[in-house]
Amino acid sequence: MTAPDPAAPVALVTGSGRRRLGYHVALALHRRGYRVALHAHAHYPQAQQTALVWQAEGPPALALQADLRRGEQVERMFQQLLEHWGRIDLLVNTAAVWESVPLERLDEGAIRHHWEVNTLGTFLCALAAGRQMVRQAEGGVIVNFGDWATVRPYRHHAAYFASKGAVEALTRSLAVELGTRNPRVRVNAVLPGPVLLPEHLSPEEKQRVIDSTLLRRQGGTEAVVQAVLALAENPFLTGVCLPVDGGRTIYCPEGGEQKARKT
Repeated sequence: MTAPDPAAPVALVTGSGRRRLGYHVALALHRRGYRVALHAHAHYPQAQQTALVWQAEGPPALALQADLRRGEQVERMFQQLLEHWGRIDLLVNTAAVWESVPLERLDEGAIRHHWEVNTLGTFLCALAAGRQMVRQAEGGVIVNFGDWATVRPYRHHAAYFASKGAVEALTRSLAVELGTRNPRVRVNAVLPGPVLLPEHLSPEEKQRVIDSTLLRRQGGTEAVVQAVLALAENPFLTGVCLPVDGGRTIYCPEGGEQKARKT
C-alpha cells in the first residue's frame, strides 16, 4: 500500500455502488490518483466493499450513504466527506433512475420519483459541492449526467426525459452562478447515448441500437469515462453539455426509432 498523498484531489461520484457508469467513472479517477468517495443508497454494501479494496491499494477511498432526495442526508454526506478529507475537487453526479411508464399510466408518483432522483438529487449535490468549491482557492469541477435523447425523446419515458432535460438547464445555470463567484469553479454535463445496453436485449435488438448510431458501434463505458475526464480537466470548459452518443443526436436512420436503452 502506498502512503496517502494529502495533496491528492478529492472526488465524489454519486451512484457508484453498482458496477454501472458511476462505478467505472470512480474507478478511472481512483487509478488517476484521486481520493475517491463512492456514494450509494440501496447499494451501499457494494460501495463499502469497493472502498475497502481501493483503500488497500491506495489512494485512499471512502464509501458514503445517502438518499439524494433528502436534503438533510445530502448535507450530512458532504459534511462527512469534508470532515474526512477537508475539501472536494470534483463531483460527478451519475445517480439516476430510468423507468418506462406509458402516458396512460403516468401519474404524480412516477413524475415525482424521476424528478426527485434525477433532478432534485443532482441539484442538491451540486449545490452542496459548489458552495464548498466557491470557498476553495482552487475552485473545483462538477460533472452532471443528462441524456442525449432529451433532444429526440421516444415514447413511454415522458417523466424521465423531463427530469433529465432539467439537468442540462441546471448545469448551465450553476456554471454561471458558481463561476461568477469563483472563476475556478466549472460545471459541465455528459449526455450518454448507447454505451451500456440492457442485458435482456436480444442480439438483434442490440444490433438495431448499434445501427442507430452514426459510428455504427456501441460506445462502452470508456467513452463516457474519457468524456468525464475531459470535462473535468480542461480548464477552459464550463457550461458544456456533451453528447457521448456516436452521433445519435444528429443522425436518425431511415424509419428508425430507438426502442432500446443504455441502462
